[in-house]
Amino acid sequence: MHIPDGFLDPKIWVGASALSAGALAAAVSNTRKVLEDRQVPALGVMAAFIFAAQMINFPVAGGTSGHLLGGALAAVLLGPWSAGLILTTVLVIQMLFFYDGGLTALGANVLNMAVIAPWVAYGTYRLLGGLFKGNAGRTTATFLAAWLSVMAAALACSLEIAFSGTVPLAVVLPAMLGWHALIGIGEGLITVVVVSFVSRLWGLEQPGQKSYAGGEQL
Repeated sequence: MHIPDGFLDPKIWVGASALSAGALAAAVSNTRKVLEDRQVPALGVMAAFIFAAQMINFPVAGGTSGHLLGGALAAVLLGPWSAGLILTTVLVIQMLFFYDGGLTALGANVLNMAVIAPWVAYGTYRLLGGLFKGNAGRTTATFLAAWLSVMAAALACSLEIAFSGTVPLAVVLPAMLGWHALIGIGEGLITVVVVSFVSRLWGLEQPGQKSYAGGEQL
């Protein structure tokens, strides 16, 4: 899902960069309001965990593989604003040191994976968390939030590539959504396991409680 240089039309990547910049500015402002000095390490630990987890690929099908995106994981535990900053940091490091995604496409990659994915997860978890009660409901909400966050990011990526004229929408959309529907299952399972463990550790059981980062937990 990391778009390389040369895949996007200048109008697309400039527009995506502008949207990402606005979202990150809002994230910095909103995170600063609730973040305390003792809570800063939580963001660093989450960023390090997601970065390390993304280095581990799991097989999907047909010789392809996927890895954790982490948007839902960070959004559920720390809130969507903090999640955006965490994912952006990871994406920048990956681009600079591992050439995963291009410089001109960084704004689009941030928009897809650090803005759209966490907020889709946030909305999904809040909605389903109000409908499903108990541990089973929490698990279901977490899994679907993670799965849908991957699908939303894949959809946005497909549209950006198609509108740039690189690959026709009829080709890129089913390919991206088909493979990421499978990758999203792995994302959901990993997210459920980690969220369950950390929630017990922090004593967070239900949506609406205060997260460790100081904001409202999803």
